[in-house]
Amino acid sequence: MSEPPRIHETAVVDDGSSIGDGTSVWHHVHIRGGASIGPGCVIGKNVYVDEGVHIGARCKLQNNVSVYKGVTIGDDVFVGPSATFTNDRVPRAFNTEWTVTPTTVLDGASIGANSTIVCGVTIGRFAMVAAGATVTHDVADHQLVAGTPARHLGWVDREGNVVSRAAERPQT
Repeated sequence: MSEPPRIHETAVVDDGSSIGDGTSVWHHVHIRGGASIGPGCVIGKNVYVDEGVHIGARCKLQNNVSVYKGVTIGDDVFVGPSATFTNDRVPRAFNTEWTVTPTTVLDGASIGANSTIVCGVTIGRFAMVAAGATVTHDVADHQLVAGTPARHLGWVDREGNVVSRAAERPQT
């Protein structure tokens, strides 16, 4: 039998959003209408999930994460504290021609604390973005990146262990 989502009394969950069974939504979270969060997730304190965002199953978004419109997050993704996903390539206070630039995070990826994911990129399966990185380009499956802007450091396995520091992905 499925367990309903647990939503803290200070969380704001707008009408039209969807939260999967067994998901925990902590203090001061805001989930906008049209957002969907899969089952078994943990949405940490003070997280913002914008309208139209899709978050897969068994994801963990730690405290103070901001996920803006246009972001799709796969299953089993970890997002560390205070990471931010942008959605505007040319931000201005007022722009009548503004359009959302989509971003995709594939299954099993890990985004480190205080990372910034600039819109329009894809972060590959089981990729690892180190804490504090600024991702401005696509990250390949199993790739390890760090720095500002993020640059290639190596390759990781499904558990995040470094398996190679070579430029080319090892054969698996």
